[in-house]
Amino acid sequence: MMRALALLLAFVAGPASAVTCADDTFEGHSFTACTVDAATEDLRLFHRNADGGVLGGWTALGASVAPQSVQFAMNAGMYHDDRRAVGLYIQNGVETAPLVTRAGPGNFGLLPNGLLCLTDDSANVIESLTFELTKPACRDATQSGPMLVIDGKLHPRFIPDSPSLHVRNGVGTMADGKTAIFAISNDAVNFDTFGRYFRDVLKTPNALFLDGSVSRLYAPELNRADFGFAALGPIVGVVQ
Repeated sequence: MMRALALLLAFVAGPASAVTCADDTFEGHSFTACTVDAATEDLRLFHRNADGGVLGGWTALGASVAPQSVQFAMNAGMYHDDRRAVGLYIQNGVETAPLVTRAGPGNFGLLPNGLLCLTDDSANVIESLTFELTKPACRDATQSGPMLVIDGKLHPRFIPDSPSLHVRNGVGTMADGKTAIFAISNDAVNFDTFGRYFRDVLKTPNALFLDGSVSRLYAPELNRADFGFAALGPIVGVVQ
């Protein structure tokens, strides 16, 4: 837990370099968490190149924005076979997929789900029905599900001893609306463990599951660039 405490202190200590990433452990599981100050760093969503082709991974992302400028990247939500976003997707103010609020099969439909809403100086995880009611302006947004933590409480349908184990990634945001913490499990965990990591260690009042099994992280600070055979859909990243 000492590393978890050091990680949390780094998150709340104030402005840092573009991204601060650190490995961590929780209940015998390995995690990597990266914090971004959205008020000072350029945190954005990426999906397609200038020709409309799906980026799909770190090499194409780097080529589209200059490789040396990518400080951090992670897959950022579920997608169809053709790499279209499953739920709401907004990039640079342009909506290309609508908000989905109905229950359905799979993790996305395990309500409540939510979305990550980015502006030029803020980052917030918002539950989908709340977003539909309040309609906050998002420069970029990606919807996924389920929510991991909702106003400080774990998703009500998580099962502590669930045998559904996968490598998973997600994002949590602090109440200040400025700090986003992206985390990935480095071994297989269930939703309950992953949600409690955000709630109890990272202390994010709201957190969102982004995906599982295909979860990947690009963190040059840690000399890490996860490889996968299948192309990704939406990607979230910090460029400098």
